[in-house]
Amino acid sequence: MISLSQKRPLSRRLVGRSALALTVSLTSALPARLVAQPPSLRPDIMGMQGALTSDHVLATATGADVLRRGGNAIDAAIAMAGVLAVVRPHMNGVGGDNFLLIRLAKTGKVHALNGSGRAGSRATPAFFAARGLTSVPGSGILSVSVPGAVRSWEDALRRFGTTTLKQALQPAIRYAEQGFPVSTRLSLDIAAEAKKVAGDSALARTFLVNGVAPAPGTMLVERELGATLRAIATGGARALYRGPIADKIAAFMEREGGLVTAADLANHTSTWQQPISTTYLGKRVLAFPPNTQGATFLQMLNLAELQDLTVMGRTSADYVHALVEGAKLAYADRDRFIADPAFATIPLDRLLSKAYARELGARIRRDTIATDAAGDGTRGGYGDTIYLTVVDKDGNAVSMIQSLFASFGSGRMVPGTGIVLHNRGSLYSLDVSHPNIVAPGKRPFHTLSPAMALNEDGSFFASFGTPGGDGQPQTLIQILNNVLRFGMTPQQAVEAPRWRLYGAGRLGVEPGLSDEVRAELTRRGQRVTVQPPSAEFGGAQMIVIDPRTKVRMVGSDYRREAYGLVW
Repeated sequence: MISLSQKRPLSRRLVGRSALALTVSLTSALPARLVAQPPSLRPDIMGMQGALTSDHVLATATGADVLRRGGNAIDAAIAMAGVLAVVRPHMNGVGGDNFLLIRLAKTGKVHALNGSGRAGSRATPAFFAARGLTSVPGSGILSVSVPGAVRSWEDALRRFGTTTLKQALQPAIRYAEQGFPVSTRLSLDIAAEAKKVAGDSALARTFLVNGVAPAPGTMLVERELGATLRAIATGGARALYRGPIADKIAAFMEREGGLVTAADLANHTSTWQQPISTTYLGKRVLAFPPNTQGATFLQMLNLAELQDLTVMGRTSADYVHALVEGAKLAYADRDRFIADPAFATIPLDRLLSKAYARELGARIRRDTIATDAAGDGTRGGYGDTIYLTVVDKDGNAVSMIQSLFASFGSGRMVPGTGIVLHNRGSLYSLDVSHPNIVAPGKRPFHTLSPAMALNEDGSFFASFGTPGGDGQPQTLIQILNNVLRFGMTPQQAVEAPRWRLYGAGRLGVEPGLSDEVRAELTRRGQRVTVQPPSAEFGGAQMIVIDPRTKVRMVGSDYRREAYGLVW
């Protein structure tokens, strides 16, 4: 029987029992005062075979069907990614990028697949300078780089899957051609971007009804996207990067004055890489290497390990201040160094070393904020992205993130294709001294940061990730600490109140910190604002396998549309 996480309050007594049992097996040493947790909005869901969660219930159900029919985690992940491209069309899709961490149970090895695209051959500093631009536009045709997601779907399946791309895309094709119900969340998200959508006739025709967002319960049909997915299912990724669809994309770019050519599309490849990692509280934590900010998350962990955060307590001023100040230092390094390693030398060994963490940590002041060269996490915006993770019965695991970057990406849809083009090109720098300076064939800096954690013996412990742009590493460290330090179940960990560092040093916090704690943070120099829980704080998801019992536990975030399944 499959268990579906739902928005249903649990009694305090029931949550306390499940949290205590889990804590004994996961941490074995936390005092009782640290494991009593408030009731979750959704129940803990646990099982012994398949476990998965994604940013939409239809995608999660699709992945579960793949697993129940004998597919593995890679098969399920790509099928889910295809469905999410349809049912979360403003967040991700055929016109976007993705990154995957794939762990194979048989070998214990974790592989990283970089599915991000590159700048078009016309994207030079001189091109922007000639138009008087000092930064790449945040939307529109000049923000578009080559979309990489579809190539990585095929590459992942060919190397590690048991099914074909044609089979994997059938559910997505069905939802695109036959329609799916518009949720309240999707209706609100489209309404929030109605002006942007209305600015492009193809977008407006697809996503607006008489100029307004479709109401909840309306069936949304994306026939042109369905036809594109059918072509990809039949012809493989080649159908997107060469042939009639590529011709339509290239012609649109040429007509609109874009930077991507037919040759840029034809030359696109995914890249297999080695994950980067650090140790943290007895686990090996893995992240994606540059061009992503995965190193930023690992730096935050190295800095956090220097402090006795568990004793401080999760809702104390000391705890929040320590993590925020560590985040600032990690962001400063990110903004200085992270770029495409094919074009820039990135001192990763130093950035991820424990010695360097101690050097940085000496700059953190317990009673005041940093004032020397600290970053504030404003480079990559809030992030309109999907995350999914799967663990199959054999223990194969995928941690995957896929995105258009901004909501509806560049705000441009290729006519006749249903393809919303992303705006990842907006993250290039036009500063010739910066390693992320725009250049033809260069991948942009990316905020996307899927993660995994392994036990000391190399066995799988957890996969986790979140949408949220710059906020991703901040959310990741909070939910991992919630499990490892404070004995929470994955569901409790992703629901717990969070904070997020914004631009100009502003610290947004969800309700959950006392007035006294907020006052103390303010005294130390933090610019604290209380905000209701929302998608700005991410949409975290997590799968944990209990090292002792091998029970699979899933956490899915109510802040967006995430749902988990397990059996």
